[in-house]
Amino acid sequence: MKKLALMLVLLAVAGCANEPLPVAAVPSRAGAPQGIDIAIDSRDVSNELRSRRVDFVARYYRDPGSRWPALSAGEAAMLSGAGMNIVAVWEYHSARPDYFSYQSGYADAINAYRQARAVGQPPGSAIYFAVDYNAPDDDIHGPIDQYFRGVHAGLKSVGGNPYYRVGAYGSGAVCGYLKRMRLVQYAWLSNSSAWSGYDGFSDWNIKQGRGTGSFTFNHDWNQAREDYGGFQVKSQAAAL
Repeated sequence: MKKLALMLVLLAVAGCANEPLPVAAVPSRAGAPQGIDIAIDSRDVSNELRSRRVDFVARYYRDPGSRWPALSAGEAAMLSGAGMNIVAVWEYHSARPDYFSYQSGYADAINAYRQARAVGQPPGSAIYFAVDYNAPDDDIHGPIDQYFRGVHAGLKSVGGNPYYRVGAYGSGAVCGYLKRMRLVQYAWLSNSSAWSGYDGFSDWNIKQGRGTGSFTFNHDWNQAREDYGGFQVKSQAAAL
């Protein structure tokens, strides 16, 4: 009986080894997850990423007319194969106060959803939407509020409710308001410490810092905690 039990345990372990890797997992390394956000394709700097501990890389979904590359399926596969999580953020005219409205949020959500599906982003992970200026209260309570209501409606129209969770990148005042109103599940606090609400906002999931001398390319260093909406894609064949 002891031999039979041992054989069953070994078979079970062998079976687990063939199970597919999880598609969304916070890195298991000790300490708070550390990551970077970059505007370029991370495949272009893969050797440098290998040289430092990087738990996640934040990359962008963008309008097709953008001069910067959007996150692609190949890049997502490379990062996942290297064991890094991905944080997805939509950025388009995010520094223009006059851009924010219910209609623009609705349209951005649909475009972000389609790009997320194209790269294989798993359901239940997050898409952050950027508010990249020091928004005053009137903007936060007005057009920015309406923008994120449009985001929810747009995501629901194409993916059901919920398919992707919603996050916000911005000032402490923006992130705090949107979390209180339950318009976002995740908050990414900008490193612009002079923006409204920076010192008083502690309910962040990601906190952006300054770039370091560790890399030769432009980047910001970030700290995350607990669940921050990061993900990996199913295809993990590519590696650094």
